[in-house]
Amino acid sequence: MEKKNILNGIKGKLIVSCQALDGEPLHGSCYMAKMAKAAKQGGAAAIRANSKEDIMAIKKETNLPVIGIVKRNYQDSDVYITATLKEVKELIEAGTDIITLDATLRRRPDGVLLEELITYIRTHSSALIMGDVSTVDEGIAAVRLGFDILSTTLSGYTEYSPSLKGPDFQLVSDLVKKCEIPVLAEGRISTPSEAKEAFERGAFAVVVGSAITRPQLITKGFADALEECQYQS
Repeated sequence: MEKKNILNGIKGKLIVSCQALDGEPLHGSCYMAKMAKAAKQGGAAAIRANSKEDIMAIKKETNLPVIGIVKRNYQDSDVYITATLKEVKELIEAGTDIITLDATLRRRPDGVLLEELITYIRTHSSALIMGDVSTVDEGIAAVRLGFDILSTTLSGYTEYSPSLKGPDFQLVSDLVKKCEIPVLAEGRISTPSEAKEAFERGAFAVVVGSAITRPQLITKGFADALEECQYQS
């Protein structure tokens, strides 16, 4: 799918993040593919997914554009979203439409430079490149490096960004004002009203994950609310 068509297809739309980590009940490509199919039926314009296997299964099941990441922990760095060339190659092999990199200013594993990963993607793939950031300065730096899209995904997940219970709407607004590329709102968006506010702040599209695709967390929210009522009574 051409880059322009992908961007036109997600503009003003909902993107659903379908991810389940090791140890979670729905971990497995077959489950994530069905979750993505359900998201498509509900109106999702694209899917964010983790791992080569999940991405390939989701693309086959839904034929929707996929925003791909590979989460992998490294001992010498806090960066875990598509941190090295190994993860980038896996995403290219999966046919990912939008390759997402951690675009924070933190040191990457083995000292690999963000510029090196961008150059490799441009040389070996036609995928769009998205940068997950946690601050405005990181967004501005990502634009200078040549990213196509920004996402607020990592706000609250770096030690120097604000730790908020809800979405970082201010970051959305600031990135939209100061960066000339599309900004996706992502991170702790739990309700339709919050998704709507993100659009009103200028978000190009909105990504929702846990509130839709992680039933154990959704269930916990209801259970905790009832337990709190019992405690108060």
